[in-house]
Amino acid sequence: MLSVAEAAIPTPLPGVKPGLANIVVLLVLSRHGWREAAWVALLRVLAGGLLLGQFMASGFFLSLAGSLTSLAVLAVAARLPARWFGPVSLSILAAFAHIGGQLMLARLWLVPHEGLWALSPVFAAAALLFGTINGLVTARLLDEKP
Repeated sequence: MLSVAEAAIPTPLPGVKPGLANIVVLLVLSRHGWREAAWVALLRVLAGGLLLGQFMASGFFLSLAGSLTSLAVLAVAARLPARWFGPVSLSILAAFAHIGGQLMLARLWLVPHEGLWALSPVFAAAALLFGTINGLVTARLLDEKP
């Protein structure tokens, strides 16, 4: 539902989204582990692609690339000391990995031009902003009793 709701939010630049569904992935990661979080993330990409009519379109593959890259980073980061790597830092790392995976796929497949990298500062700023916000929301939800 969060992916569908997020698709309705107008954005100033294609690809800049708040990543609200990543809050759920971070909650599942914290409460149930990486394997379950991976299932949630990949099912979200699949369900979002189907519900939004983008299954097997470029947007689907960009979302998949971002999710896979984010999951790979979370697999490593989740094993780091919790006192240094809590929900906020994990969310920021995941956001940067997500946009990095998308930019790499876009560069290799959709926009084979070096000019694509000029958008990196905008995407990095969005990843920092939304990664921080989503991490704070996740931390708040983890503090509440389930």
